[in-house]
Amino acid sequence: MQTTWKGTISFGLVSIPVHLYSATQEHDVPLHQVHAKDGGRVRMKRYCEQEEKEVPYAEIAKGYESPDGRTVTLTDEDLADLPLPSKKIIDVLAFVDAGEIDPLMFSKAYYVGVADTAAAKPYALLRDALTGSGRIAVTKIALRTRESPAVLRVHEGTLVLQTCIWPDEVRPAAGIAPEENVTVRPQELKMARSLMDTLSEDFDFSQLHDDYQQALQQVITARLEGVELPHEEEPGEAPDNVIDLMEALRSSLKQAKSGRGSASEPEASDEKPAPRKRAAAAKKAAPAPASKTATAKKTTTRKAAAPRKAS
Repeated sequence: MQTTWKGTISFGLVSIPVHLYSATQEHDVPLHQVHAKDGGRVRMKRYCEQEEKEVPYAEIAKGYESPDGRTVTLTDEDLADLPLPSKKIIDVLAFVDAGEIDPLMFSKAYYVGVADTAAAKPYALLRDALTGSGRIAVTKIALRTRESPAVLRVHEGTLVLQTCIWPDEVRPAAGIAPEENVTVRPQELKMARSLMDTLSEDFDFSQLHDDYQQALQQVITARLEGVELPHEEEPGEAPDNVIDLMEALRSSLKQAKSGRGSASEPEASDEKPAPRKRAAAAKKAAPAPASKTATAKKTTTRKAAAPRKAS
């Protein structure tokens, strides 16, 4: 695995020489820019406006144009000699609970490895201290041409450095969520939680796959073989569940349970049975009282069956 950064973690007076390695990689189908007319490869050339000619990459430097139009050139040596401590030192600033940092701020992750055998013990010390405390370490690091806040945490027994964006780089969310006062009924919330539980049964994040890449590869294969391109069926109109949200939740829950083969369970309902129906049911369950005619007949029968007195 290629080393991305070399430096030292400073933990109080404890120093840990480390190397950073990219912890993630993206799998994309490689696409190039081509001329749509004939498929010819289109390449980007580095063209100098001053000399009106193409220049090699080795002669490329970075520049900054000031508001008044002046331009300064910055070489790789200039950037490497910046008076910045975080270029080679990851200084631990504090230890905080993981929940104190919004995941919205997290950026790229790097595995942290030891630079030599002498760093193994302080590395294990910091790792075990983070694991035992349940906290993460807040740091800063300069990678390439940018300094970023970062955190140190533990993943599968390995220290991970995850860069973050600066707090003022998070855009405010004001005005995006609905501003009108919306009331969610307890029955709707109960049904939504039941749907959440059902959808979460036996979920395995590692089983997710990239449908876009698969579909793109099918199109590329069809182009190479000169056959008809695969097409997806036209999606129907999205259901309008704003009017009857409860019914949409019921249908979603029923569909989720049937997809998982779960036994049907009683669904939450926001409707109370009508009092008349309950009274009718109670009346039907109770034994019917005997009518006056039937009572009279039974009395007459008992009198007729009575024995006569001796004269």
